[in-house]
Amino acid sequence: MKKIIMSAALSLLGLTLSVAHADENAIRQALAKSMPSVTVESVKPSEISGLFEVTVGGSIFYVSGDGKYLIQGHLVDVAARTDLTEEKLSGTRKQAIEKLGLDKMIVFKPKVSKYTVSVFTDIDCGYCRKLHSEIDQYMAEGITIQYLFFPRAGKGSDSYSKAVSVWCAADRKAALTAAKKGDKLDAKTCDNPVDQHMQLAEDFEVKGTPMIVTEKGNIFPGYLPAKQLVEALEDERNPK
Repeated sequence: MKKIIMSAALSLLGLTLSVAHADENAIRQALAKSMPSVTVESVKPSEISGLFEVTVGGSIFYVSGDGKYLIQGHLVDVAARTDLTEEKLSGTRKQAIEKLGLDKMIVFKPKVSKYTVSVFTDIDCGYCRKLHSEIDQYMAEGITIQYLFFPRAGKGSDSYSKAVSVWCAADRKAALTAAKKGDKLDAKTCDNPVDQHMQLAEDFEVKGTPMIVTEKGNIFPGYLPAKQLVEALEDERNPK
């Protein structure tokens, strides 16, 4: 009897997996047709039956099994009072930043690094300038800052051109510091990752700058003084 039950269970599991695989293919085909510029990284069943979780870059959305309907928003476990989507988004953000790579960021690193954050910045943003004016305080606290550009005025704007000029400068860190002070930079162009930074910001739903992303992929929107940022990072590392 146990063998019969086990055999039936395995058959049911195989059927479930084959159906899920069929739904995944249908979703991928539907999205490829309706959104050909989108690269789908993963499709898997969500916590709601018949609804699939789709990961694109640093974003997560939900699609029906036939690929006809798409839902944007966060999935919340009401009983547990847990934002299930946000828990997963932190992982996708972390992976997306790692995939981008340090060679496509401007990194300020202290002699002894205790923490690392990635900061989406706009050269002309007031609070971004304030954060950078205190870079020595962040270094003193052992915080490595990895800068990514998010010129809020968009591609082709003055802020965008400044970001490209900073990246193309012989000394990027010095150029960024000068630009943050309001100094005029020599206009330069070259191969640069600014568009990639902006796409990542869009995937992360960045609304303003600075936006701080932690090593675990959690976000702190807005400016935080060095000591306050350390406290937040310690709370993340050692939750109460």
